[in-house]
Amino acid sequence: MQRYPVRTSHRAQLTVGHLAELCQTHFGQVDSDGGAVLAKYGALARLKAWPEKKELAIEVTMDPKVEVEVAGETVRRYNRFLEDATGFSAKERAKRLRKSASGPADGS
Repeated sequence: MQRYPVRTSHRAQLTVGHLAELCQTHFGQVDSDGGAVLAKYGALARLKAWPEKKELAIEVTMDPKVEVEVAGETVRRYNRFLEDATGFSAKERAKRLRKSASGPADGS
């Protein structure tokens, strides 16, 4: 599972309903699983997304047996979905993840 921070201006839209709309736009077919949205497209065998406090939580299962063109289009759509949902571009998300992974050193 991956958690993505959500830009302050996008947090009000961080609802299951809005995530379902975004999944419909980017992936086509959408299902609901209680407080989560389920979708699949191309190399995404399963995508489960839900709001978690001030973050977007996502579980992804990929299909490695798809063609390169399908995988490329899947990655583009997934990145556009994340950008629309979080308000951060792929470059901004990567920078934030690197920053949080390095974190401050613990002196103990």
